[in-house]
Amino acid sequence: MPQIALELLRLLAQDAPAEQLDASARELAADDPATAAAARELAMRVRAGVDASRRREAELSALVETARELASRSDPGAVLEAIVQRARALVGADVSYLALHDPDRGDTYMRATAGSVSARFQALRLPLGAGLGGLVAQTERPYWTPDYPTDDRYRHTTEIDAAVAEEGLIAICGVPLLVDGAFVGVLFAANRSYRPFRRDEVALLGSLGALAAVSLVQSRRAAEAAAALDALSAAHGGIEQAAAAHDRFTALVLAGGDVADIAAALGEVLGCWVVVLDDEGVRLAGHGAAPAPGEGVDPLAEAPAVRESEGTGRLAAADGLWAVSVTAAGQRLGTVALGGRDALDAGQGRTVERAAMVTALLLNLRMRAAEAERRTRTELLGDLVARPAGATADRDLVQRGKLVGARLTAPHVVAVVHCAPERRRAVAFAAASGAALAAEQGDAVVVLVPGEDASAVADDLARRLGGVEPATVGAAGPVVPARGLAGAHAEARRTADALLALGLPGRGAAAADLGFAGLVIGGERADVDGYLDRVLGPLADYDDRRGSDLVGTLAAWFATGGGHRAAAAELHVHPNTVAQRLGRIGALLGPDWQEPERALELQLALRLRRLRVNG
Repeated sequence: MPQIALELLRLLAQDAPAEQLDASARELAADDPATAAAARELAMRVRAGVDASRRREAELSALVETARELASRSDPGAVLEAIVQRARALVGADVSYLALHDPDRGDTYMRATAGSVSARFQALRLPLGAGLGGLVAQTERPYWTPDYPTDDRYRHTTEIDAAVAEEGLIAICGVPLLVDGAFVGVLFAANRSYRPFRRDEVALLGSLGALAAVSLVQSRRAAEAAAALDALSAAHGGIEQAAAAHDRFTALVLAGGDVADIAAALGEVLGCWVVVLDDEGVRLAGHGAAPAPGEGVDPLAEAPAVRESEGTGRLAAADGLWAVSVTAAGQRLGTVALGGRDALDAGQGRTVERAAMVTALLLNLRMRAAEAERRTRTELLGDLVARPAGATADRDLVQRGKLVGARLTAPHVVAVVHCAPERRRAVAFAAASGAALAAEQGDAVVVLVPGEDASAVADDLARRLGGVEPATVGAAGPVVPARGLAGAHAEARRTADALLALGLPGRGAAAADLGFAGLVIGGERADVDGYLDRVLGPLADYDDRRGSDLVGTLAAWFATGGGHRAAAAELHVHPNTVAQRLGRIGALLGPDWQEPERALELQLALRLRRLRVNG
């Protein structure tokens, strides 16, 4: 057995393939077949685990590279071609293709293919519910089959079956393309021979489909923005102004410009000041000598022109100020206001309205991107909170953290924030400043902050997030997030609950700050072990390492009223020994250990410990 095990370990260390491991195990099985079989089974399991981990790492890298490639393309046609080429390569399929949803006709139509040779197949339309792709479109769920022509789970039609037969397809897998719950199309991978698709392959195709859906929608909107800018330039009254607006707006939008860049460009084209307000009247951007916002409600938000435009959705003018609402998909996102110039002619008015349209596209893109990132962070934080404390660092979680800028292998503090339900989203957004992750989780907001001082983090969050309505913060840590946050999250929640039970809303604290008060209020969820470790841990650790009895000495000293001789008699040692031990206790606990408040904590912890030991 040792010889078999050593040989298999050597092969594993050399990264030998499974076939070589199997062959070597069989060669060595002559003397002890049963033992060799067990060793072979263990070695093959280790090999399979290593292969699976490498495959997952390669898939993640491929998806990240795919996201970079799709983000670099602005033409919808180029994005579609890149998607099907990537799908074919990632899944190892003979053919990949993408069908887009046609809301006017209520079906999907073939839009891009890779590896296809049939013109009939490339022109195919899939009614909802018909064939595998039509079922994916109808249910918005993935489906796959190793042998489509003979699979009676799907509603076969003459047109679909003829096109599939002409292409020679046998195995087909399709996943839906969804963006914010809206159906965009179906992404397929197919083979011209029998192939049972594995679940991890379906999941990989689904992940690519999610990236593809977002990239496709973004590229469409970029094209729409470019078209809107073309229309803006055409409607402009002056050739010079039209050229300037077209060149500048197009360059800004397609190069990733923000609302502030559009406001500045519009102000320079029309020679005026420009302010962009959000839907709550808060300034998002400005250009030129606009009126000061003042304190409280911005006067521009209350201006008659702004109010009129909010009601009509059109350009309005009053008191030397012009305003037009910024809307997208029937939702008002804000207002573009401008002034400081003479009256606008018809062409200049259309310029302002077109600028508002471009601003709406940018705000809508920013809102959707923020929502997508919020969901990503919420899901990651939920997975970390659900992971048991002390688990091995998860490579997938670490990589997901890197994608959102969080170093999950470094020390962090976990905080739980209690606030009014209607404030949770705003509190999560405000808490994200300086945090690795912040999101709503159940009836609270959970925040993950880089650092090691839980008390300082709790104080800072309570101060920053409080206002008219208080935010109560319990914190725990430090902890390495990739190893699980379940324990730290539970401690932070207990601390936040204890603050509310103590009548201290709007305060921030770590468990150590509450002392025995947090333990008492904790009820059935009280963390007695954690409390004992915080209060007596340094002494207990010292006793375990040195074989001493500092805990017992401290208990005897308190029990005898703080007298060295009485404690010595209780312990059956010399008074000098008690004095030496008390000196060591002071060095471990700090010079304030005899102060009334600290002494009370120590006596309570000693009594709880004695009850634990004798109970």
